[in-house]
Amino acid sequence: MDDERSDDPEQSSLAETFWQVARRLRHQSREALAPWGVSPSQLRALGVLLRHGAVRSGELAEHLRIAPRSATEVVDALAERGLVERRPDPEDRRATQVVATEAGTELGRAVQAARAAEADRVFATLGDDDRAELTRLLRLLAP
Repeated sequence: MDDERSDDPEQSSLAETFWQVARRLRHQSREALAPWGVSPSQLRALGVLLRHGAVRSGELAEHLRIAPRSATEVVDALAERGLVERRPDPEDRRATQVVATEAGTELGRAVQAARAAEADRVFATLGDDDRAELTRLLRLLAP
């Protein structure tokens, strides 16, 4: 496809436009994460723990849609920083659960707030009705 055409909003396809917005959000999200030195996968894991509380590593992997081994690596990295800890599962002492520490909870909430502020900046040109409609449409497409 011709570069000139892809830069023209009138000529861009829906998918191209969607990916342009997604790239912009991803770029701004990376910038928002930089001060905390946390990776997107680590932040996603913290988000799961903040939403669901203590979970087993296998459950965390399912929520993140990653292999259990990858979830273990994410948890190891977070544990090294004191952001999560492993505790015995009260229902099965042979199993362990992963839980966010106070520091992990604070970091997770701070980063979520920073990312939300960045997203607000991206969508600032939209009025309330347009934001609501875009949210409605995207929820129709979300898995």
